[in-house]
Amino acid sequence: MSMCEDSLMCNFPKCRAVLSGFAWVTACSHAFCDQHGSGEFSRSPALCPACQSALSGKLDIVRTELAPSEEYKAMVLAGLRPETVLDISSRALAFWTYQVQQERLYQEYSLSRADAQMKQMEKLLAQQNQSRELELNAMRGEIASLKKVMEDYKRKYSDVSERLMERNRQYQKLQGLYDSLRLRSMVERDGRAGAPYSTGTPLQHRCRQTGHAFAAPSSRALTETGSSALWTPAAQRDSSTSAPLLPKARAFPRKQ
Repeated sequence: MSMCEDSLMCNFPKCRAVLSGFAWVTACSHAFCDQHGSGEFSRSPALCPACQSALSGKLDIVRTELAPSEEYKAMVLAGLRPETVLDISSRALAFWTYQVQQERLYQEYSLSRADAQMKQMEKLLAQQNQSRELELNAMRGEIASLKKVMEDYKRKYSDVSERLMERNRQYQKLQGLYDSLRLRSMVERDGRAGAPYSTGTPLQHRCRQTGHAFAAPSSRALTETGSSALWTPAAQRDSSTSAPLLPKARAFPRKQ
């Protein structure tokens, strides 16, 4: 630090203001701004706020002007012997040097404390980053497992959907066969009963009575039933395909 370029700072804790105008100087080589000096040194006994030294002497505390006028500078040391002037000057320079050194030590202390805090914050930040990285990896693993479970559910859903569609097709097929067989049985029962039909086949007449739409069975349905003769109307069947007649009942003689 250059002593010519630097300014004195207030030595009051938590103040650190640049001294200007008037300052309070103590015998223990400390300087304070006019505000804190007036407040601290108005009490008795006076103590230095920086080092807690007792200031009981008449000249232990001096309020001085930091920028004196030219008249003051011309007369303050006038008439003193050169060795006295040099002694006063050396003591003033020693006070200034001490203040500069104290300021340098304070700045170094502040810098070291800031470095320690920065290192502590960096360490804390590294720990937090490591913790966040572990949490992120755990979440990534959980997301991967959930994706796998979702894929399994999708595959199961697809299989179930296909089975359901197959069951629906089978149900529709069986429903059609059931309706056809029900209508055929109804027509055969009416045919055996000998019911007269006005026009059309017995199946068509039965459909007109029941209100169902008549539709001839498809070749696929006939193939799946295993016999196409079942769909032939009773009036058009061959005698070979009709049910055999029951034998006539024999007459038994009565007992006398």
